Formats: sequence, structure tokens, C-alpha cells
Amino acid sequence: MSELITPELVRLDVDLGSDKLGVIAALAGVVDSAGRAVDVGRLVADAEAREAKSPTGLKDGIAIPHCRTTGVSEPTLVFARLAPPVDFGAKDGPADLAFLIAAPEGGDNTHLQILTKLARALVRPEFVAGLRGASTDAEVVRLVDEVVSAEAPARKQPVGATAGAAAAGSGAGTAATGTGVRRLVAVTACPTGIAHTYMAAEALQAAADRAGVDLQIETQGSAGSTPLDPSVIANAEAVIFAVDVGVRDRARFAGLPLVSSGVKRPIDEGDAMIAEAILRADDPSAARVEGDAGSAEAGSAGGAGESFGGTVRRVLMTGVSYMIPFVAAGGLLIALGFLFGGYEIVFSATKDGVQGVNIAQDIVLNNSFVNLPDPASYTDLPNGAALTHGAFLTYLAALLIVLGQAAFGFLVPALAGYIAYAIADRPGIAPGFVMGAVAGVTGTGFIGGIIGGVIAGMVALWISRWKVPAALRGLMPVLVIPLLATLITGLVVVVLLGKPLNLLTTALTNGLNSLGDNPGLAILLGVVLGLMMAFDMGGPLNKTAYAFATTGLGAAATSTDAPELKVMAAVMLAGMVPPLALALATVVRPRLFTLQERENGKAAWAMGASFITEGAIPFAAADPLRVIPAIMLGSAVTGGLAEALDVTLRAPHGGIFVLFAVGNIVGFLVSLLAGVLVAAGAVVALKSAAKEPVVAPVA
Repeated sequence: MSELITPELVRLDVDLGSDKLGVIAALAGVVDSAGRAVDVGRLVADAEAREAKSPTGLKDGIAIPHCRTTGVSEPTLVFARLAPPVDFGAKDGPADLAFLIAAPEGGDNTHLQILTKLARALVRPEFVAGLRGASTDAEVVRLVDEVVSAEAPARKQPVGATAGAAAAGSGAGTAATGTGVRRLVAVTACPTGIAHTYMAAEALQAAADRAGVDLQIETQGSAGSTPLDPSVIANAEAVIFAVDVGVRDRARFAGLPLVSSGVKRPIDEGDAMIAEAILRADDPSAARVEGDAGSAEAGSAGGAGESFGGTVRRVLMTGVSYMIPFVAAGGLLIALGFLFGGYEIVFSATKDGVQGVNIAQDIVLNNSFVNLPDPASYTDLPNGAALTHGAFLTYLAALLIVLGQAAFGFLVPALAGYIAYAIADRPGIAPGFVMGAVAGVTGTGFIGGIIGGVIAGMVALWISRWKVPAALRGLMPVLVIPLLATLITGLVVVVLLGKPLNLLTTALTNGLNSLGDNPGLAILLGVVLGLMMAFDMGGPLNKTAYAFATTGLGAAATSTDAPELKVMAAVMLAGMVPPLALALATVVRPRLFTLQERENGKAAWAMGASFITEGAIPFAAADPLRVIPAIMLGSAVTGGLAEALDVTLRAPHGGIFVLFAVGNIVGFLVSLLAGVLVAAGAVVALKSAAKEPVVAPVA
């Protein structure tokens, strides 16, 4: 392994620009000039994306922009002493010492452990003073080498109660009782798990030592995490969560008094946080980690100190992260089914005199690779269509369609179930999944799933806080909470929300029929359908517009240029825009999206091309106020253009795989391209205009 830092990676008393993004780009250029960059553009993008999540400026004039990236193949550290200093978002002013820490994506623990030693050293005044006083590049390298190669120092034993209380210096309370040392536990974690995780731990440990407090810390970082021993947690009087992401296995700390903050606060206010934890340990009414201390189940909801916006983002992203595999697997399986078997594979037909036979399901249930179906036995398909892809491809397509539809069936339940899990931990999963299934029954789509999941999680969390006899505690997480939470939430969702949304869906369908009866309003109809297709991406509005189009398609089976064929084209094109536009946006401005979102963008290309609008849901759930208006604008443009250019479509599904069923292919492509460009541009503009771009954390 090469050296972490060399003299070629040091710059003393240099002007690297007037803003932090300019400094980051300049430091990445130093990496490139030293021959350590594999892709300097990727390094800059990943460092800027990390900076967008939360500023990396620290107190006392230090900045540590950092990232895990494929832009380097070995851990690399660049140091610059800035003249003039540059603002990196620290409360006490600009930074004159800047480190760019680049860890290779997937780097082993040896690499990361070296970087964590450096991160810990940055909170030590003597190390920082040495960097400010260094006169040569070699002296900086020597200082860094000393801290990254040194063995971890033996931890100081906490001093006595009286000395500890005096050392705390905050006047907030004593650090120890007369009978022994106070005991606390803490967890630190940041999105990348490289720098702040360990700097926060070091700062808390130093503050605890000064206060005479026995503090045990679990660092949930990239260099690995050793969970605290259960006996340590059991003996602790309070817990500190200094995290920007969810705490792994939060249930272990159930019932402990809680001090919660972002990961940067301990670096600036470590002494105050230790004092707060002691105060809360002595306060019977203090906020506590959700759940029963006598059980293994506890809530995952944010505790004291977590902002409302941070809680909403964490809860939504938990649901989205568990939902994504269902979206990707189901969407791509369905796309492959259309490719191999044509759009006809999803139709119903007549077989052996029986009408309304679902072709795909019938083939899967009654045929196999050694007993292939007879495509000609399926007759009376809509629009005079037929299965023309041969027995083998038809069977393969049917199998893929059934598997994809089954995967899609879990999309909303998984979203709702894991939103509830993020709020109430495992007791929330069952009621959350049930509410996701109820959303399908009531036709409320993914919006109904989100609402149901949130309500289920809140109800489960509320029930988990009930004080019950010790004999019943074991039944709470496995019986009482799931049962009562499902019942209560089900009544709210079905009785209060289900019927109003169904009435709304009926009213929208009637309104669409009125517009469709007036040919002069065709373009307006296309715009309205586009807005509906993009608004909830598979939800009630989307399904209403799609049902309106497919119903008309059946009525136009023998027509050559019926308005219904244009409506079908506008609906499918508008539904393709959201995932394609977001996929394009992740390529054009990757720094506005998290690594997970950029990976989702790759799958969204295929899903959008296959008319699977749900490929945009992960982006919309993470940042609805910017993403949904942008994709609605793009879909409205596409819907209106499709009507204006007289694009027709005889297939109810399939995206670009059914171009053979399109009338006016040029108009089809022009409409699609225009909407994708408009939506992608709007997404980029709205995210760029945000004071602090809203991106989802990656744990």
C-alpha cells in the first residue's frame, strides 16, 4: 500500500479559491497531479456530494472534505494551509487548514483504519498546532505519519467524582455521584463513516475523561463496528447518539435516557453533551430511547434533538431503501417479458370457450419448458392481436411477466412496512405491511402506502410505550403491538381514508371522459393525463388515467385513427418520462444525488423505456417537493405534444418495445425526448436552487 500522504500532496499557504467547492476541486487536482487519481471528475463529484449532505467545516479553522469514491484506487490524503481562509460552514468562521480525505470505494479495513486515526487526531490541539507551525511539506508528512502509524493510546481512567465535576466546567451538573463513577454509552455515525464518525467519538471520549465519566463508544463507521457488550449497555445510565444516519440495532438501548444530535456537535460541544447526558440520567422525565427496557424491541424513531425534517427524511428513506429491490426486480422482469413475448402477453383472451382468461397466468399454471403452450389457442385478444412469438418465447415471457407482477405486488407493502419499521422497529413491520396491502385494495397507491405506514408506525410506537406488567412484556412485540396497531390503523385507513380517495378517483374518471368527448380539447386532455401519470407514479391518479386510456383502446379496436389511440399514446409516453428524466438528471448533475440514487438512476433507464413509471418513486419519496413538480411538468409537455402530433398507440404497455404498434414513430420520439429534457432540467434547477440540496443519506 502506498503512503497515505507524500510531500507532493501538501500545499502550504496557498490560495485555492474563494469558496469551498473551488477548494475541493483544487485539492482533487493535487491528487491528479500526484498520479493518485483514477478519475478526478468522479473524485470531485463524490466529494461535493458528501459536502452537500452536511458541511465539513469544524471549529478552530479546520475543514475535512472527504468521500468514498471510485476516483481513487488507494487511500489518499491532501493537505492545504489556505491563505486566505475559506468558509466550509463551521460556526466559528472560515477554515485555514483543509484536508481532502479520499478512500477507495470498497477499500479494506486497513485503509479505513488509517484514515480514522487521522480523523481522531484532528480534534487534538497539539496536532493541529503542529500543522499550523510546519514550515515544510516534509514536516507536515512527518506529523501525519506519526499519528496514523501510532498505536492507539491507552484510555485514561476516569478521575474521581469531585475532580470530574470540576473538570466538566459547564456548571450543568456533577459528573459523578459520591458512590462511584457515572457510566454512559454513545454511538457515532455519519453517512460515509470515514471522518466525522471517529472525530465525534474522540471528542466525546476526551470530554468524558475530563469529566471523570466512564464512557463506552460504538463507532458505526466504514472501518467496521464492534457492538457494545450488552452488559455495558445494561449498566449505562444514559446514551448519546451523535449520528447523521439511523443507529443500527437501536433497540439495544431501549429505555435509556437519550441525548441525540448530529455527528458534528460533539466535535464542537463535547463537554456540554456529556453534562447533558448526566443531567438526563438524573431526570425521571427525560426523553428516552423508545421501547421497553425489558424487551428487545424498541422504536427507531428519532429521539431528542433530531429535527422534524431529519426524522421525515430518515423514515422515508428507510422505506424506499427496502422497496427498491422490488421495483428493480419486478420492473426489469416485466420489461423482459414484453421483449420476448410482445405486449399481447398481458392481455386476457378466450381459450377453449372460456372468456377472460389471463394469458400469462394461464400459461404459467398449465405449461412448462417440456410442455410448451399453443399460442394459437388464445383467441379474441383486444384489438385483434395475437400471440406471434412462438411457443418457447411465449412461455418464457409469461413466466417473466408473472414473476415481475408478483414482485411489484410487494412494492407498496414493502414501502409501508419499512416506513413503519423506521418509526417503531420490528413491531411496526406487520401493521405496516398490512396497510401497504390495504392501499392496494382501496386503490390509494404508494401515497396510501406512505400514509398507512406512517400511521402504523406511530400507533405501534405509542403502544410500545405502554407500561405493562413484567409478565406481559414478552407478548408485547410479538402479539399485542402488531395486533392492536393493525386493527387501529386499519380502521383509520379503511374507514376514514379509503372511501374519500375512491370518490376522488371516480370523479377524476368522469372528468376525463368529459374532456375526451370534445376533440378540440385534445391537447389539454394530453396535458391533464400527463400531470396525472406523473403525480403519484402508480397511485390512484396514475391508475385512473391509465384505466381511462386502456378502456378507450378497447373501444377503438377496429378504428384506424380514433382519438382513443392518441389518448393511449399520450398516457404511455407521459408515464415513461419520470424515470427517464431522473435517470438523465443523475448523469447530468450527479452531485445532486446520493450514491444510492445514482445507482437507482441506472435501473430507471430500463424501467422508463419499458413504461414502468414506478421507477421514479425512490426519487420522489426522498425529495417530493422538488421531484414531483419537475416530472409533472415534463409529463405534461409530453402528453400535450403527443396529442398535438397525432401520435397513436394500439398497445396498452411496453414502452419502446412496442414501437411496432405506434403510429407516427417520429412524433412518439420527439414527444418523449421533449418531456424528458424538460423534466430533467426542472429537477436539476430545483435541486440546485435549494440552499442545501436535499439528498438522501446512505448508511
